[in-house]
Amino acid sequence: MKQVAILGGGPAGAMAAERLARSGVRAVLLDEKLAWEKPCGGGITYKAYQQYPFLRDNDTPKKVVTDTFLDAPPAGSVKMRLAEPLLIYSRYDLNRMLLERAERAGAQLEKTRVLDLERRDCGWRLRTRHGTIDADFCVVATGARNPLRAVGTEWTASDTMYALGYYVPNEQNHIDIQFPPGLEGYIWVFPRNGHLSVGICGKGEPASALRARLERYMEERGISRKDAKFYGHVLPSLENPAWRRNRVSGEGWIAAGDAAGLVDPITGEGLYYAIRSGDLAGEAILTEHSSLVEKARAYRAMIERDFAADLAFGATLAKHVFLGRFLFGTVPAQMVRFLRRSPRFYNLMQDLLAGTQPYGTLKGRLFRNLNGTLHEIVMNFFLHRLIPRENRAAG
Repeated sequence: MKQVAILGGGPAGAMAAERLARSGVRAVLLDEKLAWEKPCGGGITYKAYQQYPFLRDNDTPKKVVTDTFLDAPPAGSVKMRLAEPLLIYSRYDLNRMLLERAERAGAQLEKTRVLDLERRDCGWRLRTRHGTIDADFCVVATGARNPLRAVGTEWTASDTMYALGYYVPNEQNHIDIQFPPGLEGYIWVFPRNGHLSVGICGKGEPASALRARLERYMEERGISRKDAKFYGHVLPSLENPAWRRNRVSGEGWIAAGDAAGLVDPITGEGLYYAIRSGDLAGEAILTEHSSLVEKARAYRAMIERDFAADLAFGATLAKHVFLGRFLFGTVPAQMVRFLRRSPRFYNLMQDLLAGTQPYGTLKGRLFRNLNGTLHEIVMNFFLHRLIPRENRAAG
């Protein structure tokens, strides 16, 4: 294979370009911005930096955060001290670091926009603002707003969520998470170097309603919007049926990150899945399979085994987690109450926030560890109500 074109310079594209370039493949990465800022929190979980230590061991500015406050009216808030810290980057700084790694590995970076992608017998022809480029294979890492409709995931409006946020010139050393009643989503305050990322992500409401919720929260918490810059973004949040038919690869192309819909449907976390899918995209292209179709199939099998099946299971839980009710209260409010009373539930939430607890084994883990106390018997019943009946055997 002579040349692979990577379309998009976010974490997925940068990781794929680095993996390919380090293996001697000529990798050309094309992006009209290269490094840019986004409203999302920028958190790197323990799961990510355990697997990719360079995400922790570097000179790029970041916050190392251990204290998180979870709030679910009317249950109030509870403090969690994370056993495994969350690393919080500015998205601009994180993207720049990953792109520099790709360039040092030998990838060619071009600041240009891909306007069209044409399939040819011998590969692809890409039309950019500055001319044309030929490639044998393409990695599509163009983000959620992928303009190339013939490649990448396909979704409906119900398979997306909005993420809106403000960059607030302020400082704090902890994370705040609130679960507003009636919202399939949450509000966050993430500390970054030099500012706060204050945002909201959610489904089932227009962006204007989400922004109103966020601004009301900021007023209640005394977070000023003066000199704060507003950002908005669309994220994939696939429903379970969409995961089953998700289009992540085809003859001569592989999609990674948001362009493949690879975002946690509960937390909205996409950085780990972008980095991991970019790595797996490179691995699939480098396999000994000679056929382009076989490389595409190999990639689909890799991400299914690695995380996609678990994210599809998470999609069946999302509405129950955010909108469900239990014992005259919302599920988020009861979760806050369990965090105060059950050490086992507290440890489970630690692992969920670290990214090390799969959704598919939540119930089985708790059942194996119940000690028969009243609050854990109640929690047993709570989980019985939370996890859909057809999926309970997965534990």
